[in-house]
Amino acid sequence: MTYKTKDFSLTLPIAQAAHRRAWQFSQQQPTPQKAEQVRLNTLAVYAVNDYLQMMGISTDLTASDSWNPIVRLCVNVADLEVIGVGRLECRCIRANEQTCYIPPEVWEDRIGYLVVELDEQLRAATILGFTKTAAMEQLQLSQLQPLEDLLEHLSQLISIEAAKSQTLVHLSQWLHNVFEAGWQTVESLLNPAEASLAFSFRRADGLGESDLTYPEHHVRRAKLIDLGMQLAGHSVALIVELRPESHQKTGILLQVHPTGSQTYLPPQLQLIVLDETGAIFLEAQSRQADNYIQLQFSGKPGERFSVKVALANVSITENFAI
Repeated sequence: MTYKTKDFSLTLPIAQAAHRRAWQFSQQQPTPQKAEQVRLNTLAVYAVNDYLQMMGISTDLTASDSWNPIVRLCVNVADLEVIGVGRLECRCIRANEQTCYIPPEVWEDRIGYLVVELDEQLRAATILGFTKTAAMEQLQLSQLQPLEDLLEHLSQLISIEAAKSQTLVHLSQWLHNVFEAGWQTVESLLNPAEASLAFSFRRADGLGESDLTYPEHHVRRAKLIDLGMQLAGHSVALIVELRPESHQKTGILLQVHPTGSQTYLPPQLQLIVLDETGAIFLEAQSRQADNYIQLQFSGKPGERFSVKVALANVSITENFAI
């Protein structure tokens, strides 16, 4: 252990339950080297889990990739799911090592990386510190931040997720005619020509444009999106349509239309779908004379996504849960 990490590290005993689970996981591996890797990774994850539990931070061991037997077999992974926030990677080192190996396969989809030093007898684990990101295989221990910074980092992420949850649009409630403020009928926002055009995308279901009888099991609502000066004071309408496909799958169709007297969307207006991690999942962009743009996908109950409407450097994002 280096002098710099002594000042802010924390040592915890390794419980027998952790040893039993680590041994169980190791026995499922094809080689002695892989078995040892999995055993040490599991002990490191347990140490971080115990620490976060002590700090009152909720975790879910079983939701982590390190608890998935297939992923564990194929990947060098030591992640821990922090409920509602994301995954921490818990990397182990042995006594007196000065660097920590971070495999490239875990450089993404992590909210932070902790380094855990295991003693020679594997009786105690010392959490040395953390870093928010990883981009190199060898992490110098001198680069670690104190555990107090980790708690502050997690607190900020929890606050952000809580704020998102408060503004979350729960699409499952739409199926029971419960709508959040600001979501109106399509006809109340669009002029008759645009409202008729909004029905025309149902041709994908095999219906012609003249058939404007809306299916009872489909639910659709629209919301004004105001991008201020970028649209010269004019708003566009974001339309969201739900198409229940089964108990485990719901079709989502998104459209953006001009409102009022406007016939066309401004060029280069973007409609973007982001997944739960904030990564772009789908995107569309208006051209010179487009009167609408649209995207379509399916999701499972409980899945979250965000929809961004953007023009130049101005954007508005709506957060949804299926």
